Amino acid sequence: MSVSAQAAPRAARRLPPAGTTLLAWRNLAHDRARFVVTLVGVLFAVLLMGVELGLLVGFARTTSGLVDHTHADLWITPAGTTNVDIAGRLDERRRFEALAVPGVAAVDLLMAQFAFWRKPDGGNESVSMIGFNPATRHGAPWNLVEGAIEDLQQDDAVVVDRLYAGKLGVGKIGDTVEINSRRARVVGFTEGIRTFTQSPYVFTTHTNAQRFTLFRPDQTTYMLVTLAPGADRDAVRTALKSRLGRVDVWPSEAFARQAQQYWLITTGAGSALLLAALLGLVVGIVIVGQTLYATTVDRLPEYATLRAMGAPNRYLYAVILKQAAISAALGFGSGMALVYAVEFLMRGGSVALALPPWLVGVLALLTVMMCALGALISIRRIVRIDPTSVFQ
Repeated sequence: MSVSAQAAPRAARRLPPAGTTLLAWRNLAHDRARFVVTLVGVLFAVLLMGVELGLLVGFARTTSGLVDHTHADLWITPAGTTNVDIAGRLDERRRFEALAVPGVAAVDLLMAQFAFWRKPDGGNESVSMIGFNPATRHGAPWNLVEGAIEDLQQDDAVVVDRLYAGKLGVGKIGDTVEINSRRARVVGFTEGIRTFTQSPYVFTTHTNAQRFTLFRPDQTTYMLVTLAPGADRDAVRTALKSRLGRVDVWPSEAFARQAQQYWLITTGAGSALLLAALLGLVVGIVIVGQTLYATTVDRLPEYATLRAMGAPNRYLYAVILKQAAISAALGFGSGMALVYAVEFLMRGGSVALALPPWLVGVLALLTVMMCALGALISIRRIVRIDPTSVFQ
């Protein structure tokens, strides 16, 4: 066997896997301008995906916020109800029919109906009146920062959210307005209760809500069922549906999902956000793929030399993939810093941006996948390298 033939395997054995990380870093850092372009591309993609997906999660939480914060086992709704914000009417006598079903411990009434809010300066806004039972507080305002639930016992008392105070023309407790031509007085403020329809929630007692929305005293919008200990929820739900007839009976979590699906899927709002996030992913793949490919082409003689020395394909693939991993890590860190900055700036606005831990994990996975897909172009080029080209 010739000396050169013996030298190639020995050289291949001398290529430690750990050396691929250093080589990958040097390939990227050699052309700093190109490396910066790569990082900016990944950063922009992470920012766009993070903001759009964060808005999607935030909107989903907003659409089901009233259901999520109303502690009920089952919701009885008018037949055909698709979301909690828009519903028909129920006769209160149905409450007694529901109470007669075995396994039902209590049935509360809840109002959710649009009304016209007349500001002190004369302008009008659409609001969603939420009327609840102050004794059980099912459907009561959460995140109350000023005033008390007990203050709503007064005939004209309402609670609104600080996010919409300017929109509604109020600024302090005691301000008076008109709701459907009836006098109303602000007795408290919540903080952070958003609505997807941009018609602010206005909380009051169920009796007051009937008067403000011009409902008859024997009408309501929803009935909230509390089950007796040990009751089978599915069996009770079936029995309620059979006894009450033309109504829908929803488990609480199912009604929350239905509200989310209606606003985000049926109306197309969620599709628009997903499309924008997908656009960010595609842009990132293109930028990373283009810059990694350009870096690979510039280093083709070095890669050919490594192949001539007997370096296996997996060694060269590792260099390319680690370049992608370095770009992903640095770009993801910078991009998420900007996403959190945007989330902080939007906390005081009416549009919600949510970043739960699982979403951060999804963004990290998408970033790695984006950079790996971008690296495939360079890997295909490496596969076609002719080792003998180094001797030409």
